[in-house]
Amino acid sequence: MECKGIGLHSGANVTLRILPAAAGTGIVFRRSDLDGFEIEAIGRNVARVSYATSLQKKGVLISTTEHLLSAFIGIGLDNAVVELDNLELPILDGSAKPFVDMVLQAGLRQQRKKRTYLRIRREIEVREGNKFIGAYPASGYAVAYKINFAPPIGAQAFEIDLSQDLYRKELAAARTFGFLSEEQAMKNMGLIRGASEANVIVLTANGVKNGPLRYEDEFVRHKVLDLIGDLALLGKQIIGRIVADRAGHAMHTALVSRLLKDRSLWEETTEVIQPEDPAESAALPTQPAREI
Repeated sequence: MECKGIGLHSGANVTLRILPAAAGTGIVFRRSDLDGFEIEAIGRNVARVSYATSLQKKGVLISTTEHLLSAFIGIGLDNAVVELDNLELPILDGSAKPFVDMVLQAGLRQQRKKRTYLRIRREIEVREGNKFIGAYPASGYAVAYKINFAPPIGAQAFEIDLSQDLYRKELAAARTFGFLSEEQAMKNMGLIRGASEANVIVLTANGVKNGPLRYEDEFVRHKVLDLIGDLALLGKQIIGRIVADRAGHAMHTALVSRLLKDRSLWEETTEVIQPEDPAESAALPTQPAREI
């Protein structure tokens, strides 16, 4: 499977391929332009986390990973190699939907090794001023998020139970967004060089410049999408409830770091989330790459 696009922040052209991987591999990024250098999608490799989540290992960078990792969690893809020929993943339409569609076109296959979950045993909370994120024990995987931006967004809240297979319908198509008034300042910082109305919801003082929205509350849904992608850096799907209020990538990955540092907060388990879920890990079928 292959797609081509442009990096949201770098503006660089990039080709991305998603390849099958053996059970237990997890998600591994591979820089085909740097002799196949690999970076595992795990918390210890987190680099800059201001406007996107990046991974770095031995000086090699992979940027803006959150949408793809969110898509993989949302559809239950546990093992894959993601090959790209530049430093930043393509933004495509600004959501996770193109990645979801690409994988599902190829199909998933169950692997014999049982899926290992990370079950939250004790609550943990991270606070910074009026920003907050916490993880709590629960029987499935639920995420609740609140945001409060300047008009025309304002306050929004959304919660989803991911163990009910709602990701594709409720989250995948939610796009990233930005305020037109901040465009030049961000470009001066070396950001959003690849942004356009084709891949970002553009907001002005009068409302959405390039509507219509895909969901009435698309902004908070995209924040949930981002959070799921950042939490994928735990290396396992979660059994627990995550609650966030005005958090962002830095706080998302701070929670990942805190969890990984304290093993008393969680345990590994192969217990199924749903009775009909065989809890076997999933990977792409072994077949030639497909283009989209």
